[in-house]
Amino acid sequence: MKDAFGSPQSLLILGGTSEIALATARRLVARRTRTVWLAGRPSPALEAAADHLRELGADARTVSFDALAPERHEEVLGKVFAEGDIDLVLLAFGVLGDQARAEEEPLAAVRVAQTNYTGAVCAGLVCAKELRAQGHGSLVVLSSVAGERARRANFVYGSSKAGLDAFAQGLGDALHGTGVHVLVVRPGFVRTKMTSGLKEAPLAADPEAVAEAVETGLRQRAEIVWVPGALRAVMAVLRHVPRGVFRRLPV
Repeated sequence: MKDAFGSPQSLLILGGTSEIALATARRLVARRTRTVWLAGRPSPALEAAADHLRELGADARTVSFDALAPERHEEVLGKVFAEGDIDLVLLAFGVLGDQARAEEEPLAAVRVAQTNYTGAVCAGLVCAKELRAQGHGSLVVLSSVAGERARRANFVYGSSKAGLDAFAQGLGDALHGTGVHVLVVRPGFVRTKMTSGLKEAPLAADPEAVAEAVETGLRQRAEIVWVPGALRAVMAVLRHVPRGVFRRLPV
């Protein structure tokens, strides 16, 4: 349960090496979050992330989780919830993929879709079921502005995020009144290892800025947050630009 100050006591991160998720975990641990589960593929990076959070005072634990193995999600995540209530689930896994490769190798595009959308749908529903059984908790879903309107440069990734965003909003509606809160986070370009080497887009942010927005959104019980906030106005305009004009824009 959350403490007297409204801070979550327990956190489950799906995508335990995500830089955005770990930045969020650091903020929450500094504000009294005590138990952190890092779910991801076993790796030195996952263990290093857990060690780092332990140094900050958290009881950090790792669990083997693969977005591409949805048939195991209920078993794996069920064991985490069986250890005690989870106040906050942060769904943070995803892959950018390579657009050119995806167009040449359709199976590469399928892998992006299965990770970003299918895997997230399964894991999200499993966690939602557990949170609803608790009668409390929050589910934060890391979406992207790329899902607002597919761009020629990354439409495979963008389409997977569009599906995830729609799913998360619908899930939030389905959970309304159950005591479970769903927050959809729509960052723009974030400076992480995933975007390393890419041309930086306007209004770029660091993982810490996204983490701050997540914390604020949770405190305000918001349903959607944009990072940075100015992107909301930008995308409101771009969403209505005619396709013939949009495809010629340098976005």
